[in-house]
Amino acid sequence: MFNLGVCYSNGEGVEQDIQKAVELYQKVAELGETRAMVNLGVCYYNGKGVEQDIQKAVELYQKAAELGDARAMCHLCVCYYNGEGVERNVQKALKLLSQAYKLSLEKKRSE
Repeated sequence: MFNLGVCYSNGEGVEQDIQKAVELYQKVAELGETRAMVNLGVCYYNGKGVEQDIQKAVELYQKAAELGDARAMCHLCVCYYNGEGVERNVQKALKLLSQAYKLSLEKKRSE
């Protein structure tokens, strides 16, 4: 379902339909799929397929980051660095970036 959401988001193999992608991401995010949480967060951050809601994006990034998603940590890092949806906190941004980097290294080593 996540991959189908990506297809709808990008118009790959189907006609592009961002709202359909959002629906699919939402369903899969509710099941705990962190990639869907991040993609849904990006939709909220940019106002694509949904009304723009930076706070909702931050919530989704936070949830995925807590579940160990490095991409979510990077998106959350940007929010903290720029003070978007959260109070600006450069130290927290750098900590998130460092965590994401460490997770990425661990993933590469295990492949």
